[in-house]
Parts: sequence; structure tokens; C-alpha cells
Amino acid sequence: MALHFHPSTGTPISAEPRTRGFTLLELLVVVVILGLLASYVGPKYFAQVGKSETGVARSQIDAFDKALDQYLLDVGHPPTTEQGLNALFQKPESEAKWRGPYLKKAPPNDPWGRPYVYKSPGKDGAEFSISSLGRDGAAGGDGPDADISN
Repeated sequence: MALHFHPSTGTPISAEPRTRGFTLLELLVVVVILGLLASYVGPKYFAQVGKSETGVARSQIDAFDKALDQYLLDVGHPPTTEQGLNALFQKPESEAKWRGPYLKKAPPNDPWGRPYVYKSPGKDGAEFSISSLGRDGAAGGDGPDADISN
């Protein structure tokens, strides 16, 4: 490698070309573009997550509903509110006609981590009702915060 000197100052100059990195401005532009993409894609992604949690809750409630129908055929009446959905997995002491378990495992919580609400008798004269209070855990609401019931 030959060493060259600057003609007017006499300081050494490298013979190899300098490699150039990114400037701060270029890095900031890239960060801004990534931020804009994230702000566009993020809400769409999380909206899909909310829809899938609601779908899981609906599917679980439907499975409980079918298991309760089988329980009703065997025993003659739905479990009491106090017995709850656990009566589908564990035999209540007072039920001689119980032929379960009607679920493969203990009833899970809803997708938001709260127990499903089971009542017998149910709303509007139904024999039973099963519901989830949705993402917000409060009665009412819209979208993923809406109540889900059978």
C-alpha cells in the first residue's frame, strides 16, 4: 500500500477509498417510514386478534350448550346455578342419573381470563344461559367488548 501526502498540507492520505455510512437524516427517514407502516398495520392486526377471541368464546359457549343438552337428557334438568358448568365435568353429589363427564376437561375461562357466567334458569324463560362479558368484563359494549351468550 502506497502512502500519499496532501500537496498543500503534507498530511498523509490513505490510498484506499473511504466507505460511506448512513447519515443521521437517512436513518431518521427510515425510522419514520417504519413508524408509518406500523401505525397502519398495527390496528388491523389487533382488530383481527379481537375477532378471533370473540370467535373462541362463541365456540366454547356452543360446546357448553351442547354438553348441557346431553346433561339435560340424562339427568332431566340442567345443573343449578351453584353447580355451574363444573357439573359437566365432575358429578354433582345429588345427581344419581349423571352419566358424564360431558366435557373432556374442566370448563376453561373465557379468552379474557374470566369464568363464563352460567345461570339456571336462564334469561327469557330459557332453562339455562351461558355468557361472557367480553373483553371489558362489563355488561354491554360493542365489538370485542360486547357480551357473548347462547
